[in-house]
Amino acid sequence: MKSQLKASITLLLFLLALSGCSGDVKSKGSSAKTQEPPADSQAANSEIQNKEEEFEVAPLPSNYQELAKRPVGEYADKVITFMTKEEYKTDLPSFDSLPDMSGDRSDQELDGDYELLLSKFQKGFKGPEEAVRQLRFQAIGSPEFKDTRYQFKDNLNVEIILDSSGSMAQKVNGVSKMDAAKKTIHEFVKKLPKGAKVGLRVYGNKGSNADSDKEVSCSSSDILYPISTYREEDFQTALGKAQPTGWTPTALALKQANKDMSAFDSSDNTNIVYLVSDGISTCDDDPVKAAKDLYHSNISPIINIIGFDIDSKGQNQLKQMAEAAKGIYKNVSDENELSSELEKLSDLAEKWADWKKRGESSLKVQKLDNTIKIFSYTQNEGLMASQERMNVFLYLNYLQEKKKISDESYQYLKEKNKKYHDWIDNEVKQLQSYLQSLNEKNYGDAMNALEEKFQQNQP
Repeated sequence: MKSQLKASITLLLFLLALSGCSGDVKSKGSSAKTQEPPADSQAANSEIQNKEEEFEVAPLPSNYQELAKRPVGEYADKVITFMTKEEYKTDLPSFDSLPDMSGDRSDQELDGDYELLLSKFQKGFKGPEEAVRQLRFQAIGSPEFKDTRYQFKDNLNVEIILDSSGSMAQKVNGVSKMDAAKKTIHEFVKKLPKGAKVGLRVYGNKGSNADSDKEVSCSSSDILYPISTYREEDFQTALGKAQPTGWTPTALALKQANKDMSAFDSSDNTNIVYLVSDGISTCDDDPVKAAKDLYHSNISPIINIIGFDIDSKGQNQLKQMAEAAKGIYKNVSDENELSSELEKLSDLAEKWADWKKRGESSLKVQKLDNTIKIFSYTQNEGLMASQERMNVFLYLNYLQEKKKISDESYQYLKEKNKKYHDWIDNEVKQLQSYLQSLNEKNYGDAMNALEEKFQQNQP
């Protein structure tokens, strides 16, 4: 409760600081320079013009879809708080690539400075495409689906692909990521309904993460539990063999998963693949292509990916893999969040078991409800926008305190940051409003409306 109160006070102070200074800020069209070159100095004007033409600024997103495609920043998870002058003595990241802003800067140069600073704190926004993917997974088995990939079949097969690279030995809340993953996977598998089949594959499970073992480790991926019904003793034995070991050959694991499930043709099998990893592929392969190839294979799997306590580079790659496979990417920070994510798969398996027991006619056309968790992520989008806004704002304060930015440049960038994140807030509100307007529609109608509005071209 105290932490929530502190966060609320911090956000309130931040908003008051923004509103209190807005009257002193120059408009976007004004220059942050203290002097303009003399009107009769054509050479000076030409020199400045050439300089600005050479200075290319990457554009900020113009719509929500573009925002969602921006790479997650290196310091996306860092939380900067209001600091006293004494606390400013503790240096924040220096960002060596950020130019000196203590002197004169043109608007164009400052736009580039802002883009660079923003990229460091860039959050992983999901956008409207995530609504479609989550809605599709939520509605698997519903009779209005025409795509057979998302229809229930006589058999349900789930393969879990577990990262066994050396980094999985790192601890979160006192427990290694590998032990936390194994415990969570075992709890999930134990709850699978009778008749469902499960498989367990690991990768990076041989050699070590030393350079001398890269070749052998990057060639390692084994099926520890071939796809079959759950047998507790056998599965526990297989799971016990998974240990944090070597490098991370993600593409190899996906290719081998295709072979694991090759006998389970999509005509009478609903096939689901979950990949759990804590980092980027380190084996000079192409996991994005591998994910796409697996998606388009004859087993027609549903592919979801979980990033476990992962850095920004890993998040960006795993997110690209999920997008290539038309699946969901979820970032989890600890065992509890991993368990919550696998619980969604447990719910789906129970839904399949009920369908098997009662027959296809038992599946009613489901309608949306405002309480469905699928829409709660819009609140998370708004929270990420607030955190990103505050991080940039407070870092600008830090630069000002360290006298690394002029007053004029500080005012310009502060106003730019405010306008940009006001735009994001508006995009999130519009999406939330549109999702609410779909309330009481059935899943099929809602998904069609979303895809049409946001120009989705799902297969």
